Amino acid sequence: MAIKNISITKEAYSRPARLKKNKERFSEIIVKITRKTRLEDFFGILSKDAGRKLGENILFLKTERIREYQKRHKKYNSF
Repeated sequence: MAIKNISITKEAYSRPARLKKNKERFSEIIVKITRKTRLEDFFGILSKDAGRKLGENILFLKTERIREYQKRHKKYNSF
């Protein structure tokens, strides 16, 4: 395994240091916090009811945004 030395500020050092467990290496922390998140990682964190409510809220906000856009579009195109 290749090793690289880097210089970082004390603040940049302290942030991953807070996440570090006893025998964990900084390399492991950096890999963990920079990995790509997969959709499957979030599966099961919401109950069915909470997921349904979240979906309803997203749909409501999306609909409102479209409605507001159409209102502005109509207002500015009427000149």
